[in-house]
Amino acid sequence: MMYKVEAIIREEKLEDVKEALHEIGINGVTVYQVMGFGVQRGYKTVVRGQEVDATLLPKIKLEIVVSSEEWKEKTIGKIQEIARTGEVGDGKIFTYAITDAVKIRTGETGYDALQSKED
Repeated sequence: MMYKVEAIIREEKLEDVKEALHEIGINGVTVYQVMGFGVQRGYKTVVRGQEVDATLLPKIKLEIVVSSEEWKEKTIGKIQEIARTGEVGDGKIFTYAITDAVKIRTGETGYDALQSKED
């Protein structure tokens, strides 16, 4: 079974998380700049002398597809280890079962579509 791991993390943690995932052998990560809120509900800021509620906070969303339960757990553990500050707003991790994957260039499917091979 393949899995998709989605992580919403603090912007300042992106480079550390990317490096840590690379070190454990994760080869493919898709990164998005996103906005959202959770328990934090934003923050107050001053714009042109006026106090304003900023209700959407900038975050980073990572998407990673892995080939097994073992890799799913390893990926989640590493993201938690590196992205955790202990403060509200550290983010969330979601996982989904993936039924198939297709590598467009070669037509390989499933596990083979996730592997990096040199021709």
